[in-house]
Amino acid sequence: QVQLVESGGGLVQAGGSLRLSCAASGSIFSINAMGWYRQAPGKQRELVAAITSGGSTNYADSVKGRFTISRDNGKNTVYLQMNSLKHEDTAVYYCNLKNIWRDGVAGLLYWGQGTQVTVSS
Repeated sequence: QVQLVESGGGLVQAGGSLRLSCAASGSIFSINAMGWYRQAPGKQRELVAAITSGGSTNYADSVKGRFTISRDNGKNTVYLQMNSLKHEDTAVYYCNLKNIWRDGVAGLLYWGQGTQVTVSS
């Protein structure tokens, strides 16, 4: 089992910044991918950004140039630096972790409890 604990959400004015953190613990493979998703009211959960244990990153087009994902493998923690926030970034942000077997096959996917980000316009 893997436990994920998010922190750093809150209320911020448009144009402001927030930094989210997600600390993972438990049965974490040396090869894994961690990511941030978000879900706004009435909408489906969507990918924001993801990063592998090797450092490869992937971003949604809507956040490219504004958000930066990073990780500290020693602490099993992933971060999401969010700059130039817009009202439409308002959502519950979820962290996830996917273990990956050495042959590349995906293992189980785990989710955090979510943290609310509200951007006032």
